[in-house]
Amino acid sequence: MTYSDWIDAARQRQLRLTKPPGSLGRLEDVANRIVAIRETLDITANRPRIVLFAADHGVCAEGVSPYPQEVTAQMALNFLRGGAAINAFARAGQIDLKVVDMGIAVPVPGLIDRRIAAGTRNFCLEPAMTEEQLQAAVDAGKEMADDAVRDGCDILGFGEMGIGNTTSASAIAAALSGQPVEAVTGTGTGADDACMARKRSAIQRGLNLHPRNPLQCLGGFEIAAMCGFCIGAAAHRIPVVTDGFIATAAAALAKVPEYVFASHRSAEPGHAYLLAILGQEPLLDLGMRLGEGTGAALAIKLIQASVAAFTGMATFDSAGVSNK
Repeated sequence: MTYSDWIDAARQRQLRLTKPPGSLGRLEDVANRIVAIRETLDITANRPRIVLFAADHGVCAEGVSPYPQEVTAQMALNFLRGGAAINAFARAGQIDLKVVDMGIAVPVPGLIDRRIAAGTRNFCLEPAMTEEQLQAAVDAGKEMADDAVRDGCDILGFGEMGIGNTTSASAIAAALSGQPVEAVTGTGTGADDACMARKRSAIQRGLNLHPRNPLQCLGGFEIAAMCGFCIGAAAHRIPVVTDGFIATAAAALAKVPEYVFASHRSAEPGHAYLLAILGQEPLLDLGMRLGEGTGAALAIKLIQASVAAFTGMATFDSAGVSNK
């Protein structure tokens, strides 16, 4: 059976469940897509995991962020200590959380070590990554997906941490969408007017210098790893949930939209263009722009509810309820 055949089979089951047709709205579409991804009507979403990928960015030398680069390592340590928003969300949702060092400038003991280098290079001057570094980062993301599948995970989410990475994501969004820099660039972690001017200038210079290969030339190690994570999840037919703007840049580059669920609509202006490339309407719209996988954590609970309804509800026949 093809992907479309499985969608049709799921829709037929939805019609037999004890509810008016379509009454669970988009939650029905979510469950139907998971059926098509997993190629079975006996779907589960009981073993969730979110993987956070952290790395630093050489473009920070251009003054594109109001926060110093040291914050990447400091927040990674906060993740380990359980003090970040994603830790609170993961605990509330009983979601397993892994944090991966893809290239933090200052190594943080205790993280999963997949570091490529102490941050990317400044893309205003040269490609952010070499071809070898790019491949290593993508492979690391695939390996994290492989590890999750071996551990029995049946739904995955991903997020990121890296000062300066909204600059990379905005550059990627401009490269993929063809939109002007101003249309896809937001304030990130709270840039003021002067910082925004430096950010837009850096992105434009990067685009002018690197008209091709946006992931290698403009991306970050964590963005490349998230791209690989999407590809790895798709290879195992496991649904994977994006976070916000930066994670969606990675998902758009991965080119496996059938396996990806967009968790929420970021307040960053470039996100809408990336969602259009994915062909996705996000599950949530809460004005969030934190990152860290927080949107993925919330969306996973909705997805679990959709699966629970699909597999746990009685049918009209089994419940003895008259259908129209």
